[in-house]
Amino acid sequence: MKTRLITSVVAAAAFLTGCGGSGEPEQVGIEPKVFADSLFAVMKSDRTNYTKLIIQRLGPNGVGAIQPLEHWEDTENSAPLPAQMFRYGAEGVTEMTDSFTYSLQSLWPVNKQNAPKTDVEIEGLKYIADNPGQNFYGEETLGDTTYFTAVYPDIAVSPACTSCHNAHRDSPRDDFKIGEVMGGVVIRLPLPQS
Repeated sequence: MKTRLITSVVAAAAFLTGCGGSGEPEQVGIEPKVFADSLFAVMKSDRTNYTKLIIQRLGPNGVGAIQPLEHWEDTENSAPLPAQMFRYGAEGVTEMTDSFTYSLQSLWPVNKQNAPKTDVEIEGLKYIADNPGQNFYGEETLGDTTYFTAVYPDIAVSPACTSCHNAHRDSPRDDFKIGEVMGGVVIRLPLPQS
């Protein structure tokens, strides 16, 4: 709740205007890095809590009648996996705004659509894998738009993460450990055109 409130206040600050000494409205904003960091804090909290409070409690075989499954839509009494919930959130945001996008990507994707596609994404994912606890920030031009692109480590927070990835038939790796970087969250913000 506290993180969401702080993020809401920070996001609101991005749209406020004030008066400057010249009598003209002075644009008050927020740096792209601060905005991206705030968005990531909400995403990380939501995803971690879903994983620990829902998926980990259900366990690999489910509790009662509900089971977390990759193909949950085709199976009765099942729940989506954390990566799927994250993607559904990203798709929902894309339908509501073009102010930012986000995605979950990996150098070792189970789902090939989560592989990096741009040079900045590749550089960022390599950086966070080689520098535990660090984020990556860069700029890239896609089409006619320049973006501030941030890449944050996606850490294995529970045995549900590692056991799923390590046992998955399409996983390029089978040796992930708790606390290890499994991929990254890529947040992209369009920069104002000069």
